[in-house]
Amino acid sequence: MTALAPTLQAWFTERLITQRHASPGTIRSYRDTMRLLLEFAHQRLRTPASELDLQLDAALIAAFLEHLEEKRENSIGTRNARLAAIRSLYKFASLRHPEHAELIARVLAIPPKRYDRALITHLSDREIEALLRARPERPAGASRSGDVRAGDRDRPARLGADRPQTRRRPPRHPGARGLRGKGRKERITPLTKPTTAVLRGWLTERGGTLSDPVFPTSRGAPLTRDAVARRLAKHATNATLSCPTLRAKNVTPHVLRHTAAMRLLHAGIDATVIALWLGHESVETTQIYHQADVAIKERALARTKPTTIKAGRYKPPDALLAFLEAL
Repeated sequence: MTALAPTLQAWFTERLITQRHASPGTIRSYRDTMRLLLEFAHQRLRTPASELDLQLDAALIAAFLEHLEEKRENSIGTRNARLAAIRSLYKFASLRHPEHAELIARVLAIPPKRYDRALITHLSDREIEALLRARPERPAGASRSGDVRAGDRDRPARLGADRPQTRRRPPRHPGARGLRGKGRKERITPLTKPTTAVLRGWLTERGGTLSDPVFPTSRGAPLTRDAVARRLAKHATNATLSCPTLRAKNVTPHVLRHTAAMRLLHAGIDATVIALWLGHESVETTQIYHQADVAIKERALARTKPTTIKAGRYKPPDALLAFLEAL
C-alpha cells in the first residue's frame, strides 16, 4: 500500500472524525471529493486508486478542477468547495510526509476561483401568500385522502420548518422550537401564533409518538431535503397561476430562508438579531440582505440633500478650454 492510501484513511478517521468531529454532511462532501479525484487520477495515470502515491501534483489537481467545471458542469462555488477539501487533505499530509513538502506546497498554493456574486432571491408578500395558499395538482389515480394529508403536512412545513427531519421534543419555551442547525449549533426558533396553531393542528392529525418525525413521508420516514425541495417546487408551480411573478424565480427552501431574513430586515430588526436568528457566525454574513434591499437604499437616498446645480450641458468658462474640449 502506498503513502496516499493510509494518509487518506487517517485524514478521515483521525483528523476529520476524531479530532475535528466533522458533521456527517462534511464527511460526505469530502468523501465525494476524494472519490471524484481518485477516479480522475485513475483515468489520467492508468493506476488503481489503491496504488496511487502522493504523485497527485498541482498540475493534476488543476486539471481535475478544470474537469469539474467543463465536463461535470459544476459551479465555481462547487469547484472551490472541492479545492477546500483537497487543501485540507494536503495540509494533513504535510505533517506526515515532510519529504513531499515541495509537492504539497504547490498544491496548497492553488487559489480559489473568484466569481460574480448575484443578489439573493427572496419573495414578496404577495408571492408568499400565493405560495402558502397553493396546493399541488392531484396526480391521476391518487387518492384524495392521501393528497389532502400531504397538503396538510406541507403547509406547516412551509410556514416554519427549516429542518423537516426534526423530531418532536418537549418545548423549552412556549411558542418556540428547538433544533440543531448547520455546524451542529443548537438553536431555539420562536414561532408566530398562526404558525403554532397550524403546527398543533397538524400534530393532532399526525398522531404518533414524540420520537416520530414531525413531517413524515407516506411511509413514515422523515422528509429528506430533496423531498422538501421537490414538494416546494410543485407548490411554487401551482402558485404561478395566481401570482405570475413567481415564474421568474427559482423557489427553493433556501429562498424561503432569505425571505424570512428580508422580512425581518424590512420590519426594522437589527442585523445582529437577524444574524442570531439565522445562525450566522458573523454579522458580516448578514450584510448580503442589506445589499439586496433596494428599499433601504431608497430611504437613505431620500434623506440626502438634493444638489442645487441646474441640469444642462457643460460649458467651459474659457475660450482656450473650449478649444481643448473641441479637439
